[in-house]
Amino acid sequence: QVQLVESGGGLVQAGGSLRLSCAASGRTDSWYTMAWFRQAPGKDRESVAAISWSANTVYGDFVKGRFTISRDNTQNTCYLQMNSLEPEDTAVYYCAAAYGGPNLRLSSYDYWGQGTQVTVSS
Repeated sequence: QVQLVESGGGLVQAGGSLRLSCAASGRTDSWYTMAWFRQAPGKDRESVAAISWSANTVYGDFVKGRFTISRDNTQNTCYLQMNSLEPEDTAVYYCAAAYGGPNLRLSSYDYWGQGTQVTVSS
């Protein structure tokens, strides 16, 4: 089992930045991928970015260079740096973990955090 705890969400003005963190505990083997998803009110959960243990990354199409995913394997922590935030980025952001390479398929992820709210005001 892997437990995931997100932090770093909050309220920010459009154009601002936030850095989300996801701390993993439990069975944190070296071969798991970590990812970020988000879900806005009334919408389906969508993929944001994923990163493998060796730092291979994939991003959702909407990211357009604004977000950067990274990880610190010594701390079992994954980060999502979000810049140039827009009101459309308002959502609950979830951290997830899966065994295998990085991908953006929601169904691939076995472990999920509780989410952290990001609100971007215009």
